[in-house]
Amino acid sequence: MGAIITLSLLGILILYLGLYKAKNALLPVSILGLLLALGYEVYYWNMEAVPLYKGMVILDHFSLSFSILCLALTILILLLSKEYFKAISDNIAEYYTLILFSLTGALLVCSYHNFAMLFIGLEIMSVALYILAGIRRNDKASNEASLKYFLMGAFSTGFLLFGITLLYGSTGSFDLAAIKQYIIDNPTGISPMFYGGILLLLVGLCFKVGAAPFHFWTPDVYDGSPILVTTFMSTVVKIASFAGFLKLFSTVLVPLNEFWTPVLLTVVIITLFIGNVTALMQTSFKRMLAYSSISHAGYMLFAILSIGPNSASGILTYSAAYGLASIVAFGALILVKRQIGSDHFESFNGLGKRNPWLAFAVTVAMLSLAGIPLTAGFIGKFMMFSNVMNDYHTVLLILAAINAAVGVYYYLRVVVHMYFMNSKEDHTVATPVNFQVVFVITVILTIVLGVYPDFLLVLR
Repeated sequence: MGAIITLSLLGILILYLGLYKAKNALLPVSILGLLLALGYEVYYWNMEAVPLYKGMVILDHFSLSFSILCLALTILILLLSKEYFKAISDNIAEYYTLILFSLTGALLVCSYHNFAMLFIGLEIMSVALYILAGIRRNDKASNEASLKYFLMGAFSTGFLLFGITLLYGSTGSFDLAAIKQYIIDNPTGISPMFYGGILLLLVGLCFKVGAAPFHFWTPDVYDGSPILVTTFMSTVVKIASFAGFLKLFSTVLVPLNEFWTPVLLTVVIITLFIGNVTALMQTSFKRMLAYSSISHAGYMLFAILSIGPNSASGILTYSAAYGLASIVAFGALILVKRQIGSDHFESFNGLGKRNPWLAFAVTVAMLSLAGIPLTAGFIGKFMMFSNVMNDYHTVLLILAAINAAVGVYYYLRVVVHMYFMNSKEDHTVATPVNFQVVFVITVILTIVLGVYPDFLLVLR
């Protein structure tokens, strides 16, 4: 809990720094606070994992691993924020504060041991994002993104709460251990209300992770939000939501997998096809990333569909690969759009000549997202496919391979524009020092994880 308390206090401190016009201190203080929170998570690694605060949270290796990943990705995202927020607003303290509060909710989602804490964590994480999505008040696209996110978020929360209510009505407890014991004690006498609660929870959580057919908020919200906010949404928020999703189904509902597996299998297939086919049709790089994030949600659901000893490691590895590549992709989009003024694929024309290093970083990111060998994305996809193969989901494996091939096409389309198409612009795309630092770190980690992933597989 040290990290959660640290982030909460850090958000308040950032607000005071903004109040007293200490704008130059916002980023350094935020980074130092995140490093302190990261230190707390590492400190708890070797401690005994027991439910804390009346069983509300548990700091086991599962929750700590995902929390550390969320903190590390947030540090990289905030490093990109230097000068970015200043260009779109005078009140930049609010950006940092809302991101930190949203991250606090994400850590609660990763660490919950009680449905009450899951709900609180999801709402803290989401409410801050409703504001961030529409923080550019004079931008109609940003306003639309905020409104859609708020309405769809409230709608999905209704499903989630109703599902939790039905499970509570069946078991008399919000505690995950008590609910699991109820399933064990009543193998043939489980209440029909409990099954209804599972379905509603499934709907609510699929909304949160952006899985089809509950994905319709994702493209417009990602497209209308500021690019850096979209980066945070598509990485940290998605990863935390998947951590909460996997924890519930792997620790509590796995004995009833024969009931919910067919439903989730249908969701996965729809998600893969909608995500990849619509991404293939896009002309906007940012919107392509938004739709491709839906397809990645489908791949990550493989670990929940075929729950086993490697599910947690698989999602952690896939999340790390996806998060690193997405940060590079969105970071490059910020630089290109800053000069060209457009987020279409044509904006990347000739980037290989105008800025070879930036083009190389984007190429590594695209190869990782496509799942090409020697990148972290390949290891993540390999682990997801292995999970499905172990459960003999042959048809799903074939459909997933087809969708992976489609993904290779639209990701490599970006590479073609960078290296094989001429640009009308002769100016080089400037890469500030903070962007260079982030790109170097992410590219190195993407390649290292692709060649030697073992040090990340701590949950095996």
